[in-house]
Amino acid sequence: MDNKIIEKVEKDQYKKRPEIKVGDTVKMYLKIKEGNKERVQVFQGVVIGIKGVGVAQTVTVRKISYGVGVEKIIPLYSPMLQKVEVIKRGTVRKSKLFYLRGRVGKRALKISNLKDVFETDEVEVPVEGEPEEVTSQEQEVAQKTSE
Repeated sequence: MDNKIIEKVEKDQYKKRPEIKVGDTVKMYLKIKEGNKERVQVFQGVVIGIKGVGVAQTVTVRKISYGVGVEKIIPLYSPMLQKVEVIKRGTVRKSKLFYLRGRVGKRALKISNLKDVFETDEVEVPVEGEPEEVTSQEQEVAQKTSE
């Protein structure tokens, strides 16, 4: 097919949208049909991915709702998307923020250009000079193993 024909058809489909980047916190105003009624539902979250070009561009938005991560893939030029607001700009180093899926709470909302915070297993190491407490059960086990 000729690209010029496709461009003419797509030209009518474009709507004015703000520039959205990965890492931004956005509010998406979506039209929801319930029976005969229509209402607008707001979906606010972090953009974790952008896919496609032109009219076929989709945005993946993630939010935490009642402790559960919820993601929606929203076509940017859909007639069901009424309005888009950029609440906060994020600075990220990756084009896809799928690592946010494994995070909960404030870690899931914190996006910066610093290093990722990895979970570490904390191990208590006794400091020199501090006496270690030994229970009577541990003493009995130590005696039995030494015999």
